[in-house]
Amino acid sequence: MSQADNLHQTCPKVLVSLGSNATSTLRDSANLIRDAIEHLAEQDLRITRISHYYSTPCFPPGAGPDFVNVAIGIETDLLPDDILKFLHIVEAEFGRERPSRWAPRTLDLDLIAYEDMVLPDKAKLKHWMSLPLDDQMRLAPDQLILPHPRMHERAFVLIPLADIAPSWRHPIVDRTVQELVNDLPDAEKMGVKRYETP
Repeated sequence: MSQADNLHQTCPKVLVSLGSNATSTLRDSANLIRDAIEHLAEQDLRITRISHYYSTPCFPPGAGPDFVNVAIGIETDLLPDDILKFLHIVEAEFGRERPSRWAPRTLDLDLIAYEDMVLPDKAKLKHWMSLPLDDQMRLAPDQLILPHPRMHERAFVLIPLADIAPSWRHPIVDRTVQELVNDLPDAEKMGVKRYETP
């Protein structure tokens, strides 16, 4: 597995975001994510890139302790729905429960993108991308949406992704990950801080 500092020009086939904030300290959350990455690597997913670890504010504000967030790049022959099912299994194995949409998460694994694939179609993706925040907080799609419909505006997703796939281009907004990071408000970028793992 190559680290963020050894970035190649090509983008990984699959981009996944990992987060944890349901432990007592950032160190515990970071260790849990590290264990999850090692577990994923033992399965049918070949992890080729791992971002730096970041400390990020919880979303929405006040919903819980700060997160540790990481992005990974994966090479696999699994199809998107199969990857998503597998990620949900791993979340459960690491104690993830879903009492409510924004509850603290022992482990959160989000399938962010699969190459430049759009699922289920552009109209549905654009619908979920344009959903107002109030609706985001009470509604969730009943099918896989790719790319992740809010990825283009979330610093805690984009900044780790920029470590491993800065040139990946969003098929709808036609901006690279690095350009999307540059577009973020400074206050949001400042909230995402490099976390040096022990």
